[in-house]
Amino acid sequence: MRSIAHSIGASRAVLALSGILFIALPIYVARLPAHWFGIPEPVRVGLLISLYGLVSTAFQPVIGALSDRIGRRKVLIQVGLLLMAAATLGFIPARHFSDLFLLRSLQGLAVGITIPAAMALMAMITVKETRGGSMGVYSTMRMIGFAIGPLIGGVVYEHFGFDAAFCVGAGFILLGALLVQLWVRDVEVAAPARASGRFRVFDRELLSVGILGAGFITFVMASDFSMLAALENEFNARLQQTAIGFSIAFSALMVSRLLFQIPLGRVSDRIGRRPLIIAGLLLMAPATTLLGLAASTAQLTGLRLVQGLASAGIAAPAFALVADLSRAGGEGRQMSILTMGFGLGLAVGPLAAGVLAVLFFELPFLVAGSMTLVAAWVVHRYVPETVCRAPLAD
Repeated sequence: MRSIAHSIGASRAVLALSGILFIALPIYVARLPAHWFGIPEPVRVGLLISLYGLVSTAFQPVIGALSDRIGRRKVLIQVGLLLMAAATLGFIPARHFSDLFLLRSLQGLAVGITIPAAMALMAMITVKETRGGSMGVYSTMRMIGFAIGPLIGGVVYEHFGFDAAFCVGAGFILLGALLVQLWVRDVEVAAPARASGRFRVFDRELLSVGILGAGFITFVMASDFSMLAALENEFNARLQQTAIGFSIAFSALMVSRLLFQIPLGRVSDRIGRRPLIIAGLLLMAPATTLLGLAASTAQLTGLRLVQGLASAGIAAPAFALVADLSRAGGEGRQMSILTMGFGLGLAVGPLAAGVLAVLFFELPFLVAGSMTLVAAWVVHRYVPETVCRAPLAD
């Protein structure tokens, strides 16, 4: 068992940093806010969903630069977790949509503080030979968070009410802060390697074409698999399915991704990052395009399973690739490009789907599939390989 854990780079520090996303994801239990400036309820819900990602995305490069500057990433992680816990508890006395708007903004800020610092530490404590497997652990725990968070919230709410759900959510977040305190150690960076001189959020010397390309592909990937959330009612009507049927199809992506994420991360340590990323994008493109043509719940579920497999081939190798390319003292800013792309994709995907579907239902999926093919070309043309395979003996 110890050798298996070592082979995927699953040290206790990696598991603690990965678990942040599992225990820090808020319990998504919606209150019914009163009307606010006459905005319809579906739009208000969409705003709350997207606001979290947009605020997080805006702050991630700033915090990434700050973590490089001060070199104390563990402190930033804990500050972000404590702010997330406080914002989650703030839902208990909230009574108006403006309260929810503020609290979701604070949650986005908290994630914007936590994730770049955590990813920078991940880049520093992992080694190239097993980094793909380590990033597979990270991505797997993130998907567990997406799958389990709403389930826990729903169960606690049904039995104990809203307030208990938010208290449980805050409790898990505080547990995460404790695990970081116990398991994670900051990595000392030599003074010359740390950012010096003027404070720069974006440093051209750190933003290589490869890192920017990886940020773009994570944006496309996150947009592809998140857009379905905005069209639940439309899918239920077209397929004559219940909310349970949609939930099964929506969660299918998480199932296949959980199964394949760590193994594909390990494969990228052996054969390289680019082959898996390109293959994942080429598989994601038709799977996303065909979502708009699904004629049954079974077809929708099958396509989501394929999307999960494709995203498993993209995510861990992409995170590992950027960590491979990161320069000592600049990990926070460089890794934040990747996490910023992912957060922006989660925010833009549902919004774009809702807007484009007004023209005709299949349009958002056609656009997303085309963008995914563009992303595959970008990787082929601009993103370098970071894993060197030994040449065959004569």
